[in-house]
Amino acid sequence: MTSVKPSVLFVCVHNAGRSQMAQGFLAHLAGNAIEVRSAGTAPADTINPAAVEAMAELGIDITAQTPKVLTPDTVQTSTVVITMGCGDTCPYFPGVDYRDWTLDDPAGKSVEAVRPIRDEIRTRVEQLIDELTARGADLR
Repeated sequence: MTSVKPSVLFVCVHNAGRSQMAQGFLAHLAGNAIEVRSAGTAPADTINPAAVEAMAELGIDITAQTPKVLTPDTVQTSTVVITMGCGDTCPYFPGVDYRDWTLDDPAGKSVEAVRPIRDEIRTRVEQLIDELTARGADLR
């Protein structure tokens, strides 16, 4: 196993819902074992309040996170880039592991409608942690 800490970048258009929830889960569940960042191709002004509420229900506070613009450097310095609906606007660099997670966009949805999206993101993040940390052996 390599001694370099893996770095994950979650990307969606507005960096206000899906990518913020994914960042919150990864930071909460993996601790310092994995570096995590998120960004958007056209960032919103604020995080989706329904996403904030849905995460708070699980004891994860994402209120300090802010939507950030995606930069080529952020992509290039990531081990894994997970796109969530940013399409062709996401910069491509050889050697970066790109994955696309098809998830409903929580924009404009109620917290009741966001919960299933949140739960699907959690499942995928848990699988990613297992993969990147040799079945979670390096956690804690």
